[in-house]
Amino acid sequence: MENANLKLRGMSCVSCANTIAQAIRSVPGVNECSVNFGAEQATVNYDPRKTSLEAICDVIGAAGYSAQPMQDDDLFTAKDDAGQQERQAETQALVRKIWVGGVISTILFIGSLPMMTGLSIPLIPMWLHNPWLQLVLATIVLFWCGASFFINAGKALKRHTATMDTLVAIGTGAAYVYSLFPTFWPGFFTNQGLPADVYYEASVIIITLILLGRSLENRAKGKTSQAIRQLIGLQAKTARVLRNGIEVDIPIIEVIKGDIVFVRPGEKIPVDGEIIDGSSTIDEAMVTGESVPVKKQPGDEVIGATINKTGSFKFRATRVGKDTFLAQIVKLVQQAQGSKAPIQRLADQVTGWFVPAVIAIAIATFIIWYNVMGNVTMALITTVGVLIIACPCALGLATPTSIMVGTGKGAENGILIKGAESLELAHKLKTVVLDKTGTITQGKPTVTDFVTLNGTANSNEQNLLRLAAAVERNSEHPLAEAVVNYTQSQGVELTDAEDFTAIAGSGVQAYVSNQLVQIGTQRWMNELGIDLSTLQENCDRWEYLGKTVIWMAVNSQIQGIIGIADAVKPSSVNAIRALQKMGLEVVMLTGDNRRTAAVIAHEVGIKRVFAEVRPDQKAETVKKLQLEGKIVAMVGDGINDAPALAQADVGIAIGTGTDVAIAASDITLISGDLQGIVTAIQLSRATIRNIRQNLFFAFIYNVAGIPIAAGILFPIFGWLLSPIIAGAAMAFSSVSVVTNALRLRNFQPIR
Repeated sequence: MENANLKLRGMSCVSCANTIAQAIRSVPGVNECSVNFGAEQATVNYDPRKTSLEAICDVIGAAGYSAQPMQDDDLFTAKDDAGQQERQAETQALVRKIWVGGVISTILFIGSLPMMTGLSIPLIPMWLHNPWLQLVLATIVLFWCGASFFINAGKALKRHTATMDTLVAIGTGAAYVYSLFPTFWPGFFTNQGLPADVYYEASVIIITLILLGRSLENRAKGKTSQAIRQLIGLQAKTARVLRNGIEVDIPIIEVIKGDIVFVRPGEKIPVDGEIIDGSSTIDEAMVTGESVPVKKQPGDEVIGATINKTGSFKFRATRVGKDTFLAQIVKLVQQAQGSKAPIQRLADQVTGWFVPAVIAIAIATFIIWYNVMGNVTMALITTVGVLIIACPCALGLATPTSIMVGTGKGAENGILIKGAESLELAHKLKTVVLDKTGTITQGKPTVTDFVTLNGTANSNEQNLLRLAAAVERNSEHPLAEAVVNYTQSQGVELTDAEDFTAIAGSGVQAYVSNQLVQIGTQRWMNELGIDLSTLQENCDRWEYLGKTVIWMAVNSQIQGIIGIADAVKPSSVNAIRALQKMGLEVVMLTGDNRRTAAVIAHEVGIKRVFAEVRPDQKAETVKKLQLEGKIVAMVGDGINDAPALAQADVGIAIGTGTDVAIAASDITLISGDLQGIVTAIQLSRATIRNIRQNLFFAFIYNVAGIPIAAGILFPIFGWLLSPIIAGAAMAFSSVSVVTNALRLRNFQPIR
């Protein structure tokens, strides 16, 4: 069996994705497949001995769509750029059609008011209801603005299926065709005592409203290719390698396995490799999640796209091109995005039986009335009435209108929601997976403890901080930055140091106010012969808690120790407790060591922890939770979280994190406050309740109106539902849906 990705074209709704998936699964040799509507991509697992990608693409083409095999780097080719331009052009064309349809709908609706109300309205000229004028205007909307409905309905007919497009095409087409008769032969109706009314406005309004709903849905599509582009953008553009005994700068694509690569301070490491000479501190946060840069020396591995902080070194390239660690992350994100199952909206679930049922009722209505009454006009009126009142304009608005309001409320609360799918799915979540670094914690080293030889809060404490900061401000190490930031937060004025020296792997020293200040590791202090016994108990306790401890000596006498850790965000504990009260399982996932992970988990009240997990394993861990039958949300902030964010049913990115994590996610919390997760889930639940209410309003008129439109009350009371009243009921259902959706503007998160 082989896995392959297909780039799709022609999908306009979730039901299209389902149709494509069914077509692919019908191919002999296909084991499984998934179609992602937002990414316009299909992932197929197939047996090459029984079928081929070309055969699968042909089947998709026969279903009325287009597909082509997608290579690993297709998302970065000019071909994909052309595809994006094509989608942008399609969006602009849809907007133009909505504007044209809206203007014509307004004209026809105003012109039809005298007929609909039976009143002569002085401000409305009768020529606006001229059937020939309405015919011309309605023809533009039906066969230009609404052409896609008729085309898709035709494709569905070829597949012996019926979709929402089928019902739209039949309903609007029936009203249009029926209106042609009183337009061309009005005498036929008047001779039988029937009004020669036309219903062009019903067709036009329905088309315009459905196009508006489709536009809202298209806007909700996630731009998944941007996440891949941003991942690739992290890598270096060039590399300095040794060729023929000379250092030369070459494009990264020309680096080959075994090349000797030189890296200077502040540069990105171009490819993966092993250090052979020199040492440095490297910031690997983007790929490992560790907030503290890692010390590297000969024999250690380095990862492409990470940042060299301090020293210079050279390394031997061991993995290049598609084999690099970053390239594997790109592939994982791509595969995870392509394997996401699309959301099956409630409206689509109903469509399977609603459309055929309405068509059957309409046909039965015509046959019964024609056979019983022998009156083709009355049979046509009742049939058109059934189709018009059943037209799903309200159904087309039920979901996107609520989604539009819901996403707007999300933005007001600092929550950016990329697509309707993620907002709809969030209410079903069972498990929330939280990355530790930068999500539960602040994401940067912070001084948490400072104890001097005389204890805490003594008169010498600020002076020692002044000495420590004077030395550390000369260092580029992140722990030094934490000390300087802490000193400034205590209101201590910074001063200068002299004769600064950095001892690799040990610490730093300098003279401040003629005093020798040394700050570094316990090992270095022991080598210097400094007695540490007075503060050893504090050190042991802090290290047990997973903190980094640095020692401070003045004139070769120990004076204090500083505990540094990645502190928990103030909002984390309350947010996690709130999630658990909502019945959600909260899991912590981190690349940190087990001791630190256990300490943080205990502090915030999390019981299930996955520690020492690399980026590729993070996505696998999320997948394992999904295999347990759980709907999983992943919350993270770094590039190392991108594959897991894409794999999760709902990816939630911390807005204070990397652009890549934000691009790969479904929901972004702008502030980085975990309370946003609680708000997002509450908003999702409120939105889904609103959608279900909208669907009720969308269908209640159909359930009550279709039998009346079919003439069920005529034999008893002589009541016959006019197509005009049917159109009004259809419009009122739309008003009900929109009005109910606007109630979401009153949503307030429960703290």
